[in-house]
Amino acid sequence: MELKTPLYDCHVQWKGKIVPFAGYLLPVQYETGVIAEHMAVRTKAGLFDVSHMGEVILMGKDAGANVQMLVTNDCSKMYDGQVKYSPMCNEDGGVVDDLLVYKIHAEYYLIVINASNRHKDVEWMKKHLFGEVVFKDISDEVAQIALQGPNAPEILKKVTQETDIPTKYYSFVEKGTVSDKECLISKTGYTGEDGYEIYCKPEDAAYLWNTLLEVGKEFGLIPAGLGARDTLRLEAAMPLYGHELSDTISPLEAGLSFAVKMEKDHFIGKKGIEDRGNLTRKRVGLRLIDRGIAREDCAILVDDQVVGRTTSGTHCPYINQAVAMGLIDIANSEVGTKVFIEVRGRKLAAQVIALPFYRREK
Repeated sequence: MELKTPLYDCHVQWKGKIVPFAGYLLPVQYETGVIAEHMAVRTKAGLFDVSHMGEVILMGKDAGANVQMLVTNDCSKMYDGQVKYSPMCNEDGGVVDDLLVYKIHAEYYLIVINASNRHKDVEWMKKHLFGEVVFKDISDEVAQIALQGPNAPEILKKVTQETDIPTKYYSFVEKGTVSDKECLISKTGYTGEDGYEIYCKPEDAAYLWNTLLEVGKEFGLIPAGLGARDTLRLEAAMPLYGHELSDTISPLEAGLSFAVKMEKDHFIGKKGIEDRGNLTRKRVGLRLIDRGIAREDCAILVDDQVVGRTTSGTHCPYINQAVAMGLIDIANSEVGTKVFIEVRGRKLAAQVIALPFYRREK
């Protein structure tokens, strides 16, 4: 049976179209529709319920050493209040999950994991812990709201003191206040836009959701669902677990070398990545030339030979193009390469293009 987030009743009041997702009942869209919600985030602001995400904490003398061993990125020089993105690998160099590491202080870390992987990740982490460390899954004690879009800073200023608003990308304020409610406020997101992720107590979530929508009205803020969340992340070429990432895809194949520090002494999966040798395939961007939309798991062809498969695809509203991401043989991965994508028996002409498809102007 699917669970309800603390914002379920708010979604029903806003006439959200509720669907099961990662074990929860969540809105795929509201009456406004996916395109309007997508465009609001790109040009004004959108509000997302991301309370289904998982949160775990590692505390103790060896908390930092455990984080270093579990993830591929280097977290050893993080400052208090910094966030780092990282894959977490299995021994073969495939990806168990991709996650966010929040350093609260030297002996206290918060790790945010994907909802669909929560229980798998928790068991994986617990199995590999060592030394003096306390591990706790606090997912059910945390609600999360994402305020995203160019107007997000102005909206948050209406209900939050400026000293409680993080200014640096991938930083956070642990004990900030939003409209008199204590929250962790993080300058992060999964849309390719400026914005914040607000972690709060479940009992405060509905109040904060309604307050933000009320004060954000003049800035064009609207609620946005899973549909827009997916088209936004795809347009910004952000990988999604189960698509661009999996237990068999290495983070280097997925184009995440910036978050894989092979010079670290040790992390789970380091030898597995080394043993794979030189890359034979990589994640690329694809632009459809022929009319049509390529979804996931379509064959990518060159000279009628299968050279890869798509991992995600859709028509992206802001750039107004049908695009896809895919894993393709290195020999055919150069920008400009012409390919065909097989979609329901039709071969659609496409071209390898640079990622991301969309980049926010700073």
